[in-house]
Amino acid sequence: MVKLAKREEQIMQVFWDLQKAFIRDIIPLLPDPKPHYNSVATIVKILEEKGFLDHETAGNMYAYFPVISREIYQKFALKDIVSQYFDNSYPRMLAFFAKEEKLTDKQLNEIVDIIKNDKK
Repeated sequence: MVKLAKREEQIMQVFWDLQKAFIRDIIPLLPDPKPHYNSVATIVKILEEKGFLDHETAGNMYAYFPVISREIYQKFALKDIVSQYFDNSYPRMLAFFAKEEKLTDKQLNEIVDIIKNDKK
């Protein structure tokens, strides 16, 4: 799997939300400034070549849908961030965000509870 460029990721976010869409359907949902149809079509084609999207024919148009789930990409992207910025240490990453966001003891305990409950 490869890391997506910013606009590629924005387009994938829309596809993950919609699950299946035509190019014309996703443009209004992209952040401003809205890209031109041809630019989006090019990026969608690239995403298809990278294995993130596939399509089915609907008349003379293509309806695109995600092949890689948001969750799978989140795991990949998070591993990349942890590797690049936190020396492959999830505890360092969590400590960074806890300090940065000034989490309270209650919030930290909630995080621990979530982790414990997910392991069961």
